Amino acid sequence: MTQPTGSDVRAISDHFTKGLTELAELASAVARELGPQLARAHEMVRETVSRRGKLLFCGNGGSAADAQHIATEYVVRYTRDRAAYPAIALTTDTSLLTAAGNDFGFDAVFARQVEALAGPDDLLIIHSTSGESPNVLRAAEAARAKGVRVLAFSARDGGRLRALADHSVVIPTQRTDRAQELHLCIEHLICDLVEGEL
Repeated sequence: MTQPTGSDVRAISDHFTKGLTELAELASAVARELGPQLARAHEMVRETVSRRGKLLFCGNGGSAADAQHIATEYVVRYTRDRAAYPAIALTTDTSLLTAAGNDFGFDAVFARQVEALAGPDDLLIIHSTSGESPNVLRAAEAARAKGVRVLAFSARDGGRLRALADHSVVIPTQRTDRAQELHLCIEHLICDLVEGEL
């Protein structure tokens, strides 16, 4: 196995510096420009948890992983020992997902669960960097039909999901990875606030 040369090490170091600096700059821009939108997202989550409504999370791919990650923080804990908060990731039940996908089509896998599980005290939290995935759009429509509020985390221009959500946090980037990194960071901060308040 060959050892990296000095120029290899510098190139690798520059790659990390560039990527982390880009992320930090985007995070700073979000903090400067989206403060009221972030405060509204926190308020929606806090209101739901305070009345013991359920937080329902969904998304595709990396956004599905974020949905599962954040649902776990609410049910188990983030940084404080406290009562469990009711939260469900609609991305985790393989029997349900495959049955709904087989019987109704993949576009219905989240909507079907919203129809079954969501009530007026609940909050559907959708992760979608494009805001265009048919299954999350159908989930938002199903939530609206039941009087369930929708909070969306997206990027680019928010896509069609923006018009279906009660509130959207739109990260100003075209990059899926950077948007997902900041969605997770923001939602950790919201969870931290909620744990400290309730």
